[in-house]
Amino acid sequence: MSKATKADTPSPEPHAADSHDLIRVHGARENNLKDVSIEIPKRRLTVFTGVSGSGKSSLVFDTIAAESQRLINETYSAFVQGFMPTLARPEVDVLDGLTTAIIVDQQRMGGDPRSTVGTATDANAMLRILFSRLGQPHIGSPKAFSFNVPSISGAGAVTVERAGKTVKERRSFSITGGMCPRCEGRGTVSDIDLTQLYDDSKSLTEGALTIPGYKPGGWNYRLYSESGFFDADKPIREYTKQELQDFLHREPTRMKIAGINMTYEGLIPRIQKSMLSKDREAMQPHIREFVDRAITFTDCPECGGTRLSEAARSSRIGGTSIADACAMQISDLAAWVRGLDEPSMAPLLATLQQTLDSFVEIGLGYLSLDRPSGTLSGGEAQRVKMIRHLGSSLTDVTYVFDEPTTGLHPHDIQRMNGLLLRLRDKGNTVLVVEHKPETIAIADHVVDLGPGAGTAGGAVCFEGSVDGLRASGTLTGRHLDDRASLKKTVRTPTGTLEIRGADAHNLRGVDVDIPLGTLVVVTGVAGSGKSSLVHGSIPAGAGVVSVDQGSIRGSRRSNPATYTGLLEPIRKAFAKANGVKPALFSANSEGACPTCNGAGVIYTDLAMMAGVATTCEECEGKRFDASVLEYHLAGRDISEVLAMPVAEAEEFFGAGEARTPAAHRVLGRLADVGLGYLTLGQPLTTLSGGERQRLKLATHMAEKGGVYVLDEPTAGLHLADVEHLLGLLDRLVDSGKSVIVVEHHQAVMAHADWIIDLGPGAGHDGGRVVFEGTPADLVAARSTLTAQHLATYVGV
Repeated sequence: MSKATKADTPSPEPHAADSHDLIRVHGARENNLKDVSIEIPKRRLTVFTGVSGSGKSSLVFDTIAAESQRLINETYSAFVQGFMPTLARPEVDVLDGLTTAIIVDQQRMGGDPRSTVGTATDANAMLRILFSRLGQPHIGSPKAFSFNVPSISGAGAVTVERAGKTVKERRSFSITGGMCPRCEGRGTVSDIDLTQLYDDSKSLTEGALTIPGYKPGGWNYRLYSESGFFDADKPIREYTKQELQDFLHREPTRMKIAGINMTYEGLIPRIQKSMLSKDREAMQPHIREFVDRAITFTDCPECGGTRLSEAARSSRIGGTSIADACAMQISDLAAWVRGLDEPSMAPLLATLQQTLDSFVEIGLGYLSLDRPSGTLSGGEAQRVKMIRHLGSSLTDVTYVFDEPTTGLHPHDIQRMNGLLLRLRDKGNTVLVVEHKPETIAIADHVVDLGPGAGTAGGAVCFEGSVDGLRASGTLTGRHLDDRASLKKTVRTPTGTLEIRGADAHNLRGVDVDIPLGTLVVVTGVAGSGKSSLVHGSIPAGAGVVSVDQGSIRGSRRSNPATYTGLLEPIRKAFAKANGVKPALFSANSEGACPTCNGAGVIYTDLAMMAGVATTCEECEGKRFDASVLEYHLAGRDISEVLAMPVAEAEEFFGAGEARTPAAHRVLGRLADVGLGYLTLGQPLTTLSGGERQRLKLATHMAEKGGVYVLDEPTAGLHLADVEHLLGLLDRLVDSGKSVIVVEHHQAVMAHADWIIDLGPGAGHDGGRVVFEGTPADLVAARSTLTAQHLATYVGV
């Protein structure tokens, strides 16, 4: 039998389908991008670098990822698109070679009080099924273990058409839910201090209500003063029992006030619905201050804070209830699930096991499933979102990460780098916006944007390998190998702040003395108890100004001038110079352009298509009525002042005819935190995460306090900006303040006067002080993970 021989023919031409190995971007102009054109290799790890505000997020998130998501949405029917968020086409000429984009950003997870780590992932859903099948006694379906489902029942007559006749039948139904009836699944109950709601020595006519938004003459106020249930001229303390009941607890009642149909409701249920149903972190600052003052939250006495009904807590698997399982540290829960041997539940147990193991692998094994999702930091929230992608079988997907190392100790950064490389090696394109040199070092391809921030950025300074970046001479290239050195001498403390028996969250009765008048860095692996120590244990009333990582919420109308309170002195200066009222110089008040209502653009809603924003023809995007622009201050109108960068405005309001000390002070603080390039009227929605963090820091710097507590101020900062931040921290300490920084960045650790290192691990493996002393002593001892990484960093 003869064998066919193969001729030595040249290899065939590559298949046309194999030629699409680049994502091509041409002419990107989103936000501050200046006609950017780049080619990004697929199935590789590309890191985007550049100073904060240089256009990284505009290119990666607002252009590449946004267009990918928009194109995917367009594959659905118009009916389905009507229920989806509408996405506008980015400002770009050509986008070619896109694949499905999965965005893993740093947005804090929804602050709904009923949202937990377990509900935000699939872990809770699987646990509920597990307990509904194996729990003893059996109490019902998975709904019976859900704290979001109340138990309800009902009965009544229904009318049914049958064989041409109308027949009435009696029906009843019941749903067994797992919600605790007392706290309605929130785990906490609130007790309201009535003295903070009203002054009972006054009548409503005299302005008795002291709740934000309840001003005499306003609709909230008139609802009570004109309801007719009680005498508005009588002091509240003289109300009869019935009048007080109607005032505080009356059920919703329809009525007319000033000819308008309204619903009257007792003051307490109204406040509970309007204020207490929201997450504390999502409240405006003045509302949060009122809630903190007027309401005390305690664990629900009926469910003990577990959110679950008694029946749900009574059903157990081997002595463990679902409440016990959710309260366990996830690493312990994974071990408990591994010990369950039930062949009938094998597929579910395998999937649950994989999800819990992913938590541990990604460094979140110290969390518990009942942890409210609103309490997670930006870095933790981002890693929780990664959970569902780790075991995914999808390939040829574009994963987009926004600073995945935020909030991570150098020890954890190595683990995160391994995860990014694993996603790439499965055949995916990984795009990472990052500042940390440890992550830049593992990139296959680097895109450096700049050269500056804001209008001075938006161009590609370098594209190529990491070695090429080092030799490129760009700002990132020059600072890539920067290493802060240990201080030769440290400051002498002026006193101490004593913390005794701190036991918040995982802290184990920690006693520590924090030196005052110095720069103190609190460090340790993620989950070791740093925030619990600093935010949860520093005594109240110690003159503490706390700048946490909470995001700044702002509408299209919010800008640095409105957020920092800068607009107030500017409006007054314009009003004084022109002899008119200040309200004219606000685009949200009397001075607004009547055509666009002060927005500067006119939005056209196109239902399931992306809305279109066109510049207002009347005011040409200036947002003000033409008559307002005729008033000048030192030769500039209000729209020209709002178009100024901070640095120019600082000069403008510092001397001469426009000299305004109040405005100059705010501008000086903005320049101090490195935001000199921002324009005063730039919408907050266009600022990057790092810019928002620094804007918040600048605002808090105005507060009177002797102790500043900063939570990871280097988040979102370029290597070159870290140097600037260290200078700012030094200036704060030298001016007589005490600065306590929760930080992982080795440059800040090396620059500290005193280090408090928590650990040794995360969760129940942490919560202890493993080192206190100077950075030099920490490096010399090399007794902790932090010490080893800091020693490597400073080259000792």
